[in-house]
Amino acid sequence: MGREHWKKIWVGSAGNMVEWFDWFVYASFATYFAGAFFPEGNDTAKLMNTAGIFAVGFFMRPVGGWLLGRVGDRKGRKAALTLTVTLMSASAVLIAVAPTYSVAGYGGAAVLLIARLLQGLSVGGEYAASATYLTEASAPQHRGFASSFQYVSMTAGQILGLGLQIVLQRTMSSEALHSWGWRIPFIIGALGAAVVFYLRRNMLETEVYEETADDGVGTGEKGTMKALWAHRREAFLVIALTMGGTVAYYTYTTYLTKYLSNSAGLPKQTATLVSFCALIVFACLQPLAGRLSDRIGRRPLLITFAVGSTFLTVPIMTMLRHAGSFWPALGLSLLALVVITGYTSINACVKAELFPTGIRALGVALPYAIANAIFGGTAEYVALWFKDSGIESGYYWYVAGCAAVSLIVYLSMRETRDIDLGRVGRPAAEKEPRVKEGASRV
Repeated sequence: MGREHWKKIWVGSAGNMVEWFDWFVYASFATYFAGAFFPEGNDTAKLMNTAGIFAVGFFMRPVGGWLLGRVGDRKGRKAALTLTVTLMSASAVLIAVAPTYSVAGYGGAAVLLIARLLQGLSVGGEYAASATYLTEASAPQHRGFASSFQYVSMTAGQILGLGLQIVLQRTMSSEALHSWGWRIPFIIGALGAAVVFYLRRNMLETEVYEETADDGVGTGEKGTMKALWAHRREAFLVIALTMGGTVAYYTYTTYLTKYLSNSAGLPKQTATLVSFCALIVFACLQPLAGRLSDRIGRRPLLITFAVGSTFLTVPIMTMLRHAGSFWPALGLSLLALVVITGYTSINACVKAELFPTGIRALGVALPYAIANAIFGGTAEYVALWFKDSGIESGYYWYVAGCAAVSLIVYLSMRETRDIDLGRVGRPAAEKEPRVKEGASRV
């Protein structure tokens, strides 16, 4: 890969990292600020309230997917990426200054809700814009590898959030963290977003977008629902193939720390350290799996994920509940994250490879956001509901069932590795053979 490709990947990934830092610190610090916005009650009820607001953010993601996906297809990937980080910065500032229940009653929770709606709007467009940008910015034989950096940057954002949490846990008292220390990560997130805004204003547009000729989507129809409806089969495919992956991902990332502390009984510091260490290994696995998909195809990795998640979720979650200490919890967490790497490392490029350039951003954004709103955003709330109802193991079967549905989709879908992004949607006779590694494109 050339220097120009690496530069595009770096700028796209840096912005994605800050976006997801802001998104995930809400989940990782929820145990500290849950009591600040809601009246006294049992700890699980408070977490359910904050998890409910977390889920609401997901329901704005389809709106963000539609709005920012339209911008990405009509104005360019750069314009969409710049707008997403602006919205994320505003939401981080709102959370940082939100008044507590003792000061403004439920007014503070209302501010928190508005901030989460803005975050949902932003992330709804960020995923598709970055997935499309990273996929289009890479050489054809490196698309799996390049697009894997989306989850590297997403995970890096969470690692930074957890790392900051570990530092604060060791330098501040529990009382200070519950009182005001939880605001610190949101202030840092707002500052980071301002830096990324500058970087994205100077980023390069992808050649695929700039050089697209007639790809079957008329100029006036780019980024429209009419054009998306013409590719409705691909849109429904995105929803189905996302279902199992997003539930598993949020289970073993955002929910894992709470599960280890609230269900397995590990101290918060130990639970945070388990997640932190596991996610570092997880981030390192993404490019390796992405590169493997460039050699053997996307479907083998997706099928491996779905089979593993279907049959291993229940035993892994059951053993995690009785892990008891750091090392067993870390080993089981790593096993789970290795399994879902088959999905996370390549799902960005698989979705982008399904659509023509003129509808690619919206085609990835809207159906993916819908799937996340239904399955990803509710994962934590559903898990806590099962726990509050005294049937926590029911959630394990729910995750396994979602993976089983996606497995059926992976087995029936076509391979996308060899698709020419500039010619998706054209008649088969017009398509060129795949560019082999080391070959030049005229």
